[in-house]
Amino acid sequence: MAPLPPGIRFLVSFNRDQWYRALTFSLTFLLYTSFHLSRKPISIVKSELHKNCSSVGDTWSSAGTPSSLTPPPRDHCSWKPFDKSNYKQLLGAMDYSFLCAYAVGMYLSGIIGERLPIRLYLSVGMLFSGLFTCLFGLGYFYNIHNLGFYIFVQVANGLVQTTGWPSVVTCIGNWFGKGRRGLIMGLWNSHTSVGNILGSLIAGYWVSSNWGLSFMVPGLIIAAMGLVCFLFLVERECSAIFTLSVFRIVRCSRCNFWNLCDLQSYDTELLLPRDSVRVQVQPVVVVKSQEPGAISFMGALNIPGVVEFSLCLLFAKLVSYTFLFWLPLYMTKAAHLDAKRAGDLSTLFDVGGIIGGVLAGVVSDKLGMRATTCAVMLLLAAPTLYGFSMISEFGMGPTIGMLLVCGGLVNGPYALITTAVSADLGTHKSLKGNARALSTVTAIIDGTGSVGAALGPLLAGLLSPGGWDQVFYMLMASDFIALLVSALCALRLTHCSKPLGLT
Repeated sequence: MAPLPPGIRFLVSFNRDQWYRALTFSLTFLLYTSFHLSRKPISIVKSELHKNCSSVGDTWSSAGTPSSLTPPPRDHCSWKPFDKSNYKQLLGAMDYSFLCAYAVGMYLSGIIGERLPIRLYLSVGMLFSGLFTCLFGLGYFYNIHNLGFYIFVQVANGLVQTTGWPSVVTCIGNWFGKGRRGLIMGLWNSHTSVGNILGSLIAGYWVSSNWGLSFMVPGLIIAAMGLVCFLFLVERECSAIFTLSVFRIVRCSRCNFWNLCDLQSYDTELLLPRDSVRVQVQPVVVVKSQEPGAISFMGALNIPGVVEFSLCLLFAKLVSYTFLFWLPLYMTKAAHLDAKRAGDLSTLFDVGGIIGGVLAGVVSDKLGMRATTCAVMLLLAAPTLYGFSMISEFGMGPTIGMLLVCGGLVNGPYALITTAVSADLGTHKSLKGNARALSTVTAIIDGTGSVGAALGPLLAGLLSPGGWDQVFYMLMASDFIALLVSALCALRLTHCSKPLGLT
């Protein structure tokens, strides 16, 4: 008999639970990639919503336009209502409306997510997110110039997108234990940067010709992924353990609608190698233990480290989301690039974010000190931000290097807190095995961080008319505050579990 090919032997070497872990890892990665993919178009389209209309008027004047002809109207190159002189404040208001709704909704989302099937909750949220993303794009096709319409779409989209993060973190936390959690979640959290990169490329492809498609295509993608989530997501390990001497078989009779093991008495047999005897296993009755109740909001706040890391994430996410929403527009003004090239170049910030997130996870696993890892990266980020503020004075080579380094140092602490730290706190020993608290803890930490994410782009819109230097001073101040909070957090968490502080 011919031997099995090496590839087949490799595939069958994994048991069922390992395949489910791989499926959960890959599927949740793709699901949250689509969330960020749908958030990115607004930052790419900003430079198209308001162009430099004065240059158009100057061209007509220098050409000696006949008196019978008049210069093109202001909306010839800009999209009403963003053709006004206060367009930066209007664009900042759109960012703020999305992020403020996201921050408020996140506190509720974790509590709701603990009490509903994650698969259905996440699928519905993705379908509605696709709907509202497409609605923004329809403003182009139906020639809508009402600011209230765009604000409404942004608020609605911000609310429904809160279904994503607590759900996927809870799923990944249910399937992966604390061993090498920093590395695993550092790799997994690269979905944020991958989504930003894909969103930039997709939106940039149509931004100059038909910016409505820059929203329509990502909206259809996240809606399609919502259907995939409904069909394939397995939200938690569901198994029973049968022991026969040194053998252990992990099986589950069936998972009911709520994905809880509903185990009954049944006969099974242990299959040994072909030349061995077949051993019959006697019927086994496994009694389903009572599932712990959902944790309260105040109960989650009392977990050591939740408040501290939430405040640290507030300022770290403020910096990260300011880059997310304003970097392409800044590069069109400072580096004098067109909208498509600025959008493509801004993806390097997210490439650096992938490297930074993985590096933060690996280092924190090795040292066993999450807070200290965040503090060191934030300390290095401050001078990097100052260097980035002078980007227009550099050539293309240094600009690319600065984008990569700045992306790694800014997004590394943000990625570590929202993934490994949240999972550590959500499965803290004080919870006594109540894994259902993970969704609420994750929502509190990310919800507080989202307050900073809302403030950052808003402040950028208010400060940028006075010069981009003021924006970078604000970012450096936020980074410094995050550094102080993370340092205090590391010093105060000596009584907590080792991965969280300086123990």
